[in-house]
Amino acid sequence: MTLDERLVQTVPSPRQIAHQQTEFYSFIHFTINTFTDKEWGEGTEDPAIFNPYKLDAEQWVKAIKASGMRGLILTCKHHDGFCLWPSKYTEHSVKSSPYKDGNGDIVKEVSDACRKYGLKFGVYLSPWDRNCKKYGQGKEYDDFFIGQLTELLTNYGELFSVWFDGACGEGPCGKKQYYDWPRYYAKIRELQPNACISVCGPD
Repeated sequence: MTLDERLVQTVPSPRQIAHQQTEFYSFIHFTINTFTDKEWGEGTEDPAIFNPYKLDAEQWVKAIKASGMRGLILTCKHHDGFCLWPSKYTEHSVKSSPYKDGNGDIVKEVSDACRKYGLKFGVYLSPWDRNCKKYGQGKEYDDFFIGQLTELLTNYGELFSVWFDGACGEGPCGKKQYYDWPRYYAKIRELQPNACISVCGPD
């Protein structure tokens, strides 16, 4: 088969078509570096500074829906490693913050609001983690990452997108860890087969 013949036979998958038909969706980056005024956190932030006590996930979602958007992707963990859900794999999360006395789960609040108002929900999870001491330890870190990924894939309903990030800045964490992308992709296909994998991914 020639290259031209192969290209002509390349068609989008049902999940890719569904993602394209979403057309217009929101990407919310709200995390601990919202309170430090930094684009990239360093992983040393004190969770005590995270207390968005006026947060109203339903207000976010209603505003997004009113704009005509059909979905929402939430930055659940950025490069600083701070998790917006109470991950059992780290203390660097909302469970160590004063938000709702350590009993908060912003991923749940936002995903529940999306279901209530009819928006698709997706998650962003940074592979680069500047807080985790296992970062750079090969499979040991991959196991940690798979654990956190599995929490997001299994606790928050159907996901339309799992959004990774290829960023990994130079410095103490730079180029130390080779991510096991095939393993990450396989876990998503196993647990959320209808989710598109972006931006580092096969979709």
